Amino acid sequence: MKIYIVGSVGSGKTTLARHLANHYNIPHFETDNFVWTRRPEGDIRNSEEKRDDLLKDAIRLEQWIIEGVHIQWTDSALEAADHILFLDVPVAIRHWRIIKRFTRQALGLEKANYQPTFSIFLKMFQWTRYFEKQMKPEFLKKFNTYDKKVALLSTSDFRKIIALF
Repeated sequence: MKIYIVGSVGSGKTTLARHLANHYNIPHFETDNFVWTRRPEGDIRNSEEKRDDLLKDAIRLEQWIIEGVHIQWTDSALEAADHILFLDVPVAIRHWRIIKRFTRQALGLEKANYQPTFSIFLKMFQWTRYFEKQMKPEFLKKFNTYDKKVALLSTSDFRKIIALF
C-alpha cells in the first residue's frame, strides 16, 4: 500500500500518517525531512539532488506513507501512490491546532522536528493563508490527473479514513 497525504499546516497530515503507519506497519516519511537535514543546533537545507534522491529512495519501497505540502518535485510520489488523501480541514480548526501544537511544543510536551520559535509560530499562519490562496488550487488542479485515487477529506477522523482501505 502506498499512500500520499496532502494538506496545510495543522490539517492533521503527520498525525494521520503516523496512525496509518502504525496501523498497517509500514514506513512513514515527511516531505519536510527530504528538504531538511535535522540537527539539534539547527536544520540545514538539503541540495535539490539530495532531496530528490531521498524521495526516490522512499518511493522505491514496496509500501509507504508520504505526507507533506510540497508540490511539483513530489509529483513522482503522487504518480506512484495507490491512494492520495487531501486533508481539507476548515481553517479555524487548523488555526486552533497550530496554537495547541506550538503551546505543547514550547512546554516540551510534544516533540518538534524544528525549534518551536515564536517566528515559526507566526509563519504557520502565513503558510496557511498561502496554502488556501495558492497551493490548494494547484493541488486540486493537479489531482484531476489522479482522479480515481484521490479522496478529498474534511476530517482527520482515523476510523473513517481507515475504512477507505
